[in-house]
Amino acid sequence: MTTKSAAARATVHGYPRQGRGRELKKAIEGYWKGRVDADALRTTAADLRRTNWQHLTDAGIHEVPTGDFSYYDHVLDTTVMVGAIPERHRAAVELDALDGYFAMARGTQDVAPLEMTKWFDTNYHYLVPELRPDTVFTTNSTKQVSELKEALALGLTARPVLVGPITYLLLAKPAPGVSADFDPLTLLDRLLPVYAEVLADLRAAGAEWVQLDEPALVQDRTPAELNATTRAYRDLGALTDRPKLLVASYFDRLGDALPVLAKAPVEGLALDFTESAAANLDALAAVGGLPGKRLVAGVVNGRNVWVNDLTKSLATLGTLLGLADRVDVAASCSLLHVPLDAAAERDIEPQILRWLAFARQKTSEIVTLAKGLAQGTDTIAAELAANRADLASRAGSALTSDPAVRARAAAVTDVDARRSQPYAERTAAQRAHLGLPPLPTTTIGSFPQTAELRTARADLRARRIDAAGYEERIRAEIQEVISFQEKTGLDVLVHGEPERNDMVQYFAEQLTGYLATQHGWVQSYGTRYVRPPILAGDISRPEPMTVRWTTYAQSLTSRPVKGMLTGPVTMLAWSFVRDDQPLGDTARQVALALRDEVNDLEAAGTSVIQVDEPALRETLPLRAADREAYLAWATEAFRLTTSGVRPKTQVHTHMCYAEFGDIVQAIDDLDADVISLEAARSHMQVARELAEHGYPREAGPGVYDIHSPRVPSAAEAAALLRKGLEAIPAERLWVNPDCGLKTRGWPETRASLENLVGAARTVREELAGS
Repeated sequence: MTTKSAAARATVHGYPRQGRGRELKKAIEGYWKGRVDADALRTTAADLRRTNWQHLTDAGIHEVPTGDFSYYDHVLDTTVMVGAIPERHRAAVELDALDGYFAMARGTQDVAPLEMTKWFDTNYHYLVPELRPDTVFTTNSTKQVSELKEALALGLTARPVLVGPITYLLLAKPAPGVSADFDPLTLLDRLLPVYAEVLADLRAAGAEWVQLDEPALVQDRTPAELNATTRAYRDLGALTDRPKLLVASYFDRLGDALPVLAKAPVEGLALDFTESAAANLDALAAVGGLPGKRLVAGVVNGRNVWVNDLTKSLATLGTLLGLADRVDVAASCSLLHVPLDAAAERDIEPQILRWLAFARQKTSEIVTLAKGLAQGTDTIAAELAANRADLASRAGSALTSDPAVRARAAAVTDVDARRSQPYAERTAAQRAHLGLPPLPTTTIGSFPQTAELRTARADLRARRIDAAGYEERIRAEIQEVISFQEKTGLDVLVHGEPERNDMVQYFAEQLTGYLATQHGWVQSYGTRYVRPPILAGDISRPEPMTVRWTTYAQSLTSRPVKGMLTGPVTMLAWSFVRDDQPLGDTARQVALALRDEVNDLEAAGTSVIQVDEPALRETLPLRAADREAYLAWATEAFRLTTSGVRPKTQVHTHMCYAEFGDIVQAIDDLDADVISLEAARSHMQVARELAEHGYPREAGPGVYDIHSPRVPSAAEAAALLRKGLEAIPAERLWVNPDCGLKTRGWPETRASLENLVGAARTVREELAGS
């Protein structure tokens, strides 16, 4: 029996927002289209919050989070809370707060949105705060106070959750027109009084505890940043009119920030104790623990979908009992990053389903662990026995180990991951073979997924049409996409991917070792939800996956049509990966399966093959010490995928919505012939970064921001293209959107691509006349 802790309680940092049927997505998109009014949207949101809190309470959670719910993004909510509204959005916000909020997120035809990038090393996207040296912060705690009051009115114990001031400033960027040398952290003394006012408002509304999330502190931080953290929590801790403060970190170990927070005058810390952050346990002991303070122990992984090893977690919790005055049990981070409920999955074999834990199952695990910690393991004996059986079932399953796959991966040599000729020789062969003009134009891959396409897939699943009828619809869509691209004047075409549901899921459904879900939706950004497949076992490709539709598209045109694949790192990053073997081993298996597809595409006559790796940067470890090993296996996996083709076959890759400056060498190491990257919102920053590195290959920094419904003019795209030419010479510069067009409508897509081609034509003429 474990040592009992009567004080142990169960809690979570946050919960999925969308609802069982993605009610929030439907209400927000209905509002955008004018079918749902603001009051109805607010009612839907309030119902979802109430449902979440009630479920958590019924499951045994003692303290529910508030403030984690968002219409679009919690960092954007923080921007509103501290009044850091960009000048270009102020009029819209003052006219209507809700419409102004969505204008910051999505932009309008006249006003560009905030930049969007990845939330640390997850696939969630946040909206980047834009700050200036003269930014004036003002308090707006309406959302935070009202949601707390909602929970308290239900009789619940509630803890508001806010993005902490240090993380907020470290995530921010200089506003457009401000020197890149400006450090938003210099605004800390101006920001802290606003946080003090918010804390006072929450205390007045009934908050006993408030959680301040500081995940940025798990990254490598400078002495100046750590000093700023010391000052911030010294000042906030010294406030007299405030709730108790719980400072939370997650996603990795705290390192040098741990002693800073342990000494801070706050009442509690929330730490991650899962695999990637296991070092927090020894580090906490080394600083003498948290005497007199509350420790919220994140022992249930909030980012994966595998059942917890309850016995192992109880051992960790038992050790922690001697390091804090009170130990509570939680997930490592918000459950925003996992689907809602595994019990909704009807197509996964029941025994395999028992290996999985989504948000609701993780909530039950947290409650079970808290009960075992507080009352002893005899009270959870049945749960522990069932958990051991589930873990043993997974470990012994034939799904998790395929001898043939493992033998092939073990036989890989360095030669297998290298092209037969260096880039300088390949590029001459490719230019002669493809015959493209200067500043060649292309798109990233997908075209709008229309209601007709979604209906066709639904009709096929419901057997309202047969496979032949469905394929006829796909052929018609490809014909339309090819015809449009030819008429518009694009140089390298794509088939539009009408048959694909998602860039990872589509391939996962055709590879052995993956599990697909029907209801496993996870928020990526705003109203964009994805169903990450589950990488459960060893990976192989039974048969070609893309060759048929790519060759059909090529038969319709004399212009080159790109073969389109998702790369091995992204296949891992946008899946729930197995946790029972090193990621590098899994990446090699996926790479070998994709290598077979690349080689088959080339054999079928495809001259341009794009292997997308948008997740290469987002999967970069948060700590610099861990990055070399990651980048070694990640770049090898890409090269292993692509290195089997002839020199004249042009290999493209694509990346989007991340910070690329610190991985430019890794981008070079991919040895792709052409890379396209997001650049429109960041005003060609990535082009400058490539130039500073001396990147020698061809590149297409995007000139069309596809995550906003606005249509960029030809003049706007041309201006961005000229800025790109300041960094990349014309013979190596491509013209393309930031990302795929799947989420856009056809009218805006047509207009935007016509303007893109027009911009390329204009700049070509300028170059010819210069």
